[in-house]
Amino acid sequence: MLKRVTFAPAGTLASVIGRLNQEMVRAINRPDVKAQFLSSGTEPVGSSPAELAAAMSAEMTKYGKIIKEAGIRVE
Repeated sequence: MLKRVTFAPAGTLASVIGRLNQEMVRAINRPDVKAQFLSSGTEPVGSSPAELAAAMSAEMTKYGKIIKEAGIRVE
């Protein structure tokens, strides 16, 4: 079972999360910031908190399956 991924303290108001998201998307879309990401081989994507949660869940499912099938264990 996957746990919910969060990048803010539990109980953070939705209005605060919305504002943080708005400002992060604004920063990511600045040409100089975008260029910095692209120069390091990273493609910045500004999305909503729900879209991020869906993408993170999909990635955890994908790599969780690969890890399980490969028998990878933490030592």
